[in-house]
Amino acid sequence: MKEIFERVSIRKYQDKQVEKEKIEQILKAAMAAPSAGNQQPWEFYVVTDKEKIKALSECSPYSGCAKDAPAVLVPCYRTEGLMFPEFDTIDLAIATENAWLEIDSLGLGGVWLAVAPIPDRMEKADAVLGIGDKLHAYALLPFGYPAETRTQQDRYDESRIHWV
Repeated sequence: MKEIFERVSIRKYQDKQVEKEKIEQILKAAMAAPSAGNQQPWEFYVVTDKEKIKALSECSPYSGCAKDAPAVLVPCYRTEGLMFPEFDTIDLAIATENAWLEIDSLGLGGVWLAVAPIPDRMEKADAVLGIGDKLHAYALLPFGYPAETRTQQDRYDESRIHWV
C-alpha cells in the first residue's frame, strides 16, 4: 500500500472545496477499521463551516494550521455502552489512520492533530462542536487539496527490530 510509504503531514491547502463523494469515501475507510469486540466506538464530525474551523484551530498550540483547511474531520469516541471501554482510543487511532491513508489515496493531504488525551484540548473541541457528555473529540484531521509537497523520510531502523 503505497500510501503508508508516501503519506506526509500536509498543513497548507488550496482554496478548493473537497467533493462530498471524497469525504464519504474517507468516512467509509475510517469506519472499516477493526475495533475491540467490534464495538465501533466512533462518531465523526465533518466540519466545513469556516467559523467552526477557525475555532477548532485554536484548540491546541499546534492546531493553527487547521484554520485554512476546507474541511476538518473530528473523530470522536463514545464513553457509554462499550464492551471494552479501555480500548476506545486505540480503536479511534486505527479509524483515524484509515481516514488519513484514504485522504492520501484520493490525492488530498491532511495532518493528524492530537486532541485526546489532553483534557483542555478535548473540552475546547467538544465545546466548539456542541458535543455532549457521552462523546469526546479524539483528534482533528484538517484536510484538503495540498498546497505543498514533501517526501516522506525513510523511518526504517533495523536497530529497533528484535528477532526472537
